[in-house]
Amino acid sequence: MNEVNDSLEPTAGFDRDELVLGWRPYHGAPAAVTTLLKYSGRTDMGQVRENNEDKFDVYEPEDPVILAQRGAIFAVADGMGGALAGQIASEMLLKNLLVGYYNSPLEHPEHAMEEAIADANSRIHSLAQMVPERRGMGTTLVALAVVEDRVLVVHVGDSRVYLVRDGAIYQVTADHSWVEEQVHIGAMTRADAELSPFRNVITRSVGASPTVVPDMQWQNAKVGDIWILCSDGLTGHVSGEEIAHIAQHESPSEVTRQLIHLANARGGRDNITVLVVSVRAVTGSNEINAFKQPEVSQQIAESSGEPAPKRGMGRFFSR
Repeated sequence: MNEVNDSLEPTAGFDRDELVLGWRPYHGAPAAVTTLLKYSGRTDMGQVRENNEDKFDVYEPEDPVILAQRGAIFAVADGMGGALAGQIASEMLLKNLLVGYYNSPLEHPEHAMEEAIADANSRIHSLAQMVPERRGMGTTLVALAVVEDRVLVVHVGDSRVYLVRDGAIYQVTADHSWVEEQVHIGAMTRADAELSPFRNVITRSVGASPTVVPDMQWQNAKVGDIWILCSDGLTGHVSGEEIAHIAQHESPSEVTRQLIHLANARGGRDNITVLVVSVRAVTGSNEINAFKQPEVSQQIAESSGEPAPKRGMGRFFSR
């Protein structure tokens, strides 16, 4: 048998002891408030693409102290770039996001999240510079960190987070896209944006530039809330009203199945990923009912037709 030359090894090596290590030691009290969640995720290649550049990941700590300080993470990434670069970017992001977030010594979850995204961005961007075929590789990100009875919403790119609450659906994130910018300045209507050939040109992503600034916001958890994280492979075919209707009448597993089936039935032009998180109970404190509708949110069920406010321009990336 020939010995393997480590320098020519095509995949990264690993230390078996390091592989099974947990996160850094956490100290403190268990969560005073516990949010009981039921969730399901599903990803599909679609009807046109030959590979799947979408990824999703979930991590729910068992340790009550880690759960109190960092909560549970739910994330969806939609990669972009040739030579399988998009697939690599989305996978690198989610792997590094979990490690960076839970291992960060920073006290506040939003600071740990920002640091983890910055580190993942640097790793992806550096790899792209080393391999010419992967120049411009990057990925979108939408994520939730459910910490006690609060939800940290994280967003880069044109993947979306929706909240279904009390029969209405809210688009909690605003796309970092060229058409969204045009709608904001009044140069394009919402209807025109939906049909624009440039609707897949995004202005912010993880990895395509040396630095990236994610949008973040805190929301309160309420019993009955249904959070939907999805790639644009879903929203390119399925409306907010349709998402809300299915989400309110089915279990999370059935919601993901039906939404992906519907997107595929309508053409499945892109990879499709759906992650559904349902809030079943909030125990240990008085339930908080207020939904702080952020500046970037759009109320889909009763849309006023007003464009979402601009949140900054970045480089333009075609997906």
